[in-house]
Amino acid sequence: MGDLNARNPILWFFLACFIGTIFTLGWLLKPFFPILVLGAVVSGICYPLYNAIQRHPKIGAPMSAFLTCSLVFVILFVPIVFFVGSLTQQAFGLYQMARSAVLSEQVNALLRDSHILDRVNAFLANFNYTITGEEIKNAVSEIGKFVGLFLYEQARAVASNTLAFLVNFLMILMVIYFLLLDGERLINYLIELSPLPADQEHMLINKFKEMASAVLIGNGLGGLIQGILGGLVFWVFGFQSAFLWGVIMGLLAFLPIVGIGAVFIPTAIYLFVKAHVAAGIFFLVFYVVLSGGTEYIFKPKIVGKQAKIHPLLIFFAIIGGLKLFGILGIIYGPLVVTAFLTMADIYRVSYKRFVEREDL
Repeated sequence: MGDLNARNPILWFFLACFIGTIFTLGWLLKPFFPILVLGAVVSGICYPLYNAIQRHPKIGAPMSAFLTCSLVFVILFVPIVFFVGSLTQQAFGLYQMARSAVLSEQVNALLRDSHILDRVNAFLANFNYTITGEEIKNAVSEIGKFVGLFLYEQARAVASNTLAFLVNFLMILMVIYFLLLDGERLINYLIELSPLPADQEHMLINKFKEMASAVLIGNGLGGLIQGILGGLVFWVFGFQSAFLWGVIMGLLAFLPIVGIGAVFIPTAIYLFVKAHVAAGIFFLVFYVVLSGGTEYIFKPKIVGKQAKIHPLLIFFAIIGGLKLFGILGIIYGPLVVTAFLTMADIYRVSYKRFVEREDL
């Protein structure tokens, strides 16, 4: 065959064919990309559980993977079915209310009874600016329609085709099962294919696992806790659609700058305006304790501080992910940022000095 060096046309022909097959494989697997990503994420989260089950002397690796997948099915599938049904109804109700005159009448009554608009305009007059009640009504209605329609469309995509959802969920479980069994072999195979030095490959994998764990597990559990507790508080105080508000807070908890304050602070202001001072104070205190406890106590204990990513970067990653991929952008956006930061760390440690040397 001859000596294969950088100038050998056989080498370049093979590389062109190899790259072509990679793109063809990517095109072939494109419809299953969400399934593969979710399967990989869940399998990584469940791997410690799989190892714990496998330590039992009478349980082998296949049975351990099967038991882990069975637990995933019970823990995730049943709550998701209930979650989607309730979310679809309440999100559509919010959208319908925002479109109708009901919400506008409620805003009008609040502004009229509290005289808050007069006080705000008296302050804004110092800056030669005023706000009309119509502008506030339109803003509230648009926010309600946007939030309600977004959540309704995401939930309806699942609820409208239960069979497709079940098939996709079973495919995710299949991906989880085989990744639990053969994930290490797959990683070793990819390492063998990679032209990078072994230490950089292991650094890339470990750093990605570390950051992905920090972003996904930390934010996921933190969002779940804040969504559940926030929804319970709304239910206890008799607010309508408490489940929907819990879901909204669970999603907002992923945003490190906005967070659940986007719901709790306006609610507290609403309670103050309605002369429910004690309830308003409780909502503010509860928000500070819940948000602060999750961010500064719970998350550092779960994921540590070594893989912390700047909150502004995570904020734009999630917003961009939601815009491009829908609700799954909450996962995809941070993963893209994680991949970039991991590669940036490898460049800084291993390649930056070579580039700077070439510039000299």
